[in-house]
Amino acid sequence: MGYLLIVLILCFLASTQGYKFYVGGKDGWVLSPSENYNHWAERMRFQLNDTLFFKYKKGSDSVLLVKKEDYFACNTSNPVLSLTEGDSVFTFDRSGPFFFITGNADNCNKGQKLIVVVMAVRHKPPQQQPPSASPSPSSAVPVPTTSPVSPPTSTVPETNTPSESPKSSEAPSDSNASEQKSGSFGVVCSTWLVLGLSVLVSMVLGDEKMIGFIFGG
Repeated sequence: MGYLLIVLILCFLASTQGYKFYVGGKDGWVLSPSENYNHWAERMRFQLNDTLFFKYKKGSDSVLLVKKEDYFACNTSNPVLSLTEGDSVFTFDRSGPFFFITGNADNCNKGQKLIVVVMAVRHKPPQQQPPSASPSPSSAVPVPTTSPVSPPTSTVPETNTPSESPKSSEAPSDSNASEQKSGSFGVVCSTWLVLGLSVLVSMVLGDEKMIGFIFGG
C-alpha cells in the first residue's frame, strides 16, 4: 500500500512538473544547429508545465520572448521576456504559440529563432460524449416509415372479398335444391301412405268395391 502511494505521488509530481526539452539538442542555442529549430519543434508535443532548456554561454548570447510581429521582424528592442543568464529555462504557463528569438538581430535574421505551440488541456471530450448519445431521436424516424406500410395492407382484404362472394351465393342454391328434392319425395311418400291405409281399411271391412275403386277397377 505504501509503495502504491509513493508511485501515485511521483506520477502526480511528474505531471505537474512537465517535461524538459533541450532546444537544439547537443548543439544548444546556436546560429546553425544540425536541425532547424522550427522543424524540431514541429516534431514535438508541448503541454502546460513543460520547460525549454536553452544551452548557451552567458554574455555570448541571449533568448528573447517576443510578440508575433517582433518575431518576424527580428525586433530585439521590445521583448516580453529577456533571458541572459546562460543555460536559461522557460516554463509554459499557458497554451498557444510562443515566439523566441536570439538577442543578436543579425543571427535572428539568419534563422536563430523558434516558434513553439503549446497544446491546450483537453478536459471537454468526456463532457461532449453525452450529446453524442442523442442519436436516440433518430430511432423515432422509423416510426413514420411504418405508417405508410399500413395502407397497402388494407387493400388486400378488399380484393379477397369479391372472390369469396360467389361461394356464399352458391351455398343457398345447393340448399334450395336439396329442399326441393326432399319436398317432392315427401309428397310421393304421403300419397302412397294414404293409398295403403285405404286398402287396409277396405280389406278389414270386406268392401271389394272400395278396393276396385281405389285401383281403378
